[in-house]
Amino acid sequence: MAVTTAIILAGGFGTRLRGTVPDLPKPMAPIGSRPFLEYQLDYWIAQEVSHFILSVGYRYEAIVDHFGNSYRGAELNYVIEKTPLGTGGGLLLAAEKIGNDAPFLLLNGDTYFAADLKSLVKVSQENEADWCFSLFRTNEEGRYMGMDVSPQGQITSLKSGVGDPGRLANGGVYWVHPRALRVGRFVSGDKVSLEDDIFPAAMASGDRLFGVEFSGTFIDIGVPDDYHRAPELLVV
Repeated sequence: MAVTTAIILAGGFGTRLRGTVPDLPKPMAPIGSRPFLEYQLDYWIAQEVSHFILSVGYRYEAIVDHFGNSYRGAELNYVIEKTPLGTGGGLLLAAEKIGNDAPFLLLNGDTYFAADLKSLVKVSQENEADWCFSLFRTNEEGRYMGMDVSPQGQITSLKSGVGDPGRLANGGVYWVHPRALRVGRFVSGDKVSLEDDIFPAAMASGDRLFGVEFSGTFIDIGVPDDYHRAPELLVV
């Protein structure tokens, strides 16, 4: 089954980027002459995603005023965090808008990862996954959630911020089956973190978490160094 809907978590304060881009939410940080979010939407629209639900908070008006309800033929909807809910809380709020049993894509609004959607869907379906993570290799200590993955692709442990050089790390692009959010562990309105609350609870409950490694471009614009090199990788 093709995935045509994506939730984008775009409600963070952007504290690390505030000195560089002081008056905008992170997804609207300019890369060349365009906001970062346009590059992200362009990439996923090219992979046939046609509906985006944006979970927004800090200075959300900048996003809504720029994009409105559509972008390049794709439908855009918004959910507004009245108070900060964290990455997990933003997901739970936005997931209420999906309204069916179809799997969906989950994206971080401040990262760009050129993961192949068809490959992510294939692995998810073949393994009856609840969650399927996009993974990349990193040598940086303490910055990304590392994990152990079996030869079959099943995630066997999560190790936030630790790991050996060249380890697999979370790329922030997820295939999600709706049943993963319907087991009563957390509900819409809860202030929770994906990395610190939802994923560990899923592991502890025996959810099927899988991962697929990709070698495509990865950028985290929440980090000033990545933000400054983004034009070299995204602007053509």
